[in-house]
Amino acid sequence: MPGSAEIEGSEFEGDLPVAGTAVVLRDAPEGLQVLLLLRPDRGSFAGSWVFPGGRVEAGDLGDDEVEQARAAAMRETAEEAGIRIRDLVTISCWEPPREVPKRIRTWFFLAEEDGDEVRVNPGEIERALWIAPADALRLQAEDRLLLWPPTWVTLHGLLPHRTVADARAAVRAPEVRRTRILETADGRVFLWEGDEHHPERPGAPGARNRIATERLPWTYQRD
Repeated sequence: MPGSAEIEGSEFEGDLPVAGTAVVLRDAPEGLQVLLLLRPDRGSFAGSWVFPGGRVEAGDLGDDEVEQARAAAMRETAEEAGIRIRDLVTISCWEPPREVPKRIRTWFFLAEEDGDEVRVNPGEIERALWIAPADALRLQAEDRLLLWPPTWVTLHGLLPHRTVADARAAVRAPEVRRTRILETADGRVFLWEGDEHHPERPGAPGARNRIATERLPWTYQRD
């Protein structure tokens, strides 16, 4: 799965809260599917479709923040969707833009469902959906499904894979995505390391690692 910059050797903003998110996959007759959950029209990510996950709590044990985030991802998946997950592999770490008032550093883990029936937690989750990544992106492009950039980019990275095994085999070193916002005459652009306009880690002149969100469909521009 493609990304932007390897986590090893990176520097984090140490004062940020930490969360864990599970990108839960399953094999279906028609191909790879991923679990998306619909948030209520209030609170964090109101009305959007997200992967299960949440902030690290005191009971989420581990020797470092990655392991604590892994524990949080497993716990939150059980709480939000009522299922167990296994074989969690770290795929990315997202730091939100500085313009966001509530900033949480979130670790994403690729996971496989364990055969349980999904049962959403009423009040916290409205609906659950097993869906092919391509179908989720198509619905978002048709303005029928609200996604945030980390979810969109992760789904985009799953597009080449037909099975859970394929997706897992494609995982390389975990990657950091320090999201920055660029306001242009055409609208808002979300960009990551390697883009020529990334303030801390820019690429060469003309380099691109971004999505423009001013109109649908979104497109991922990356050299």
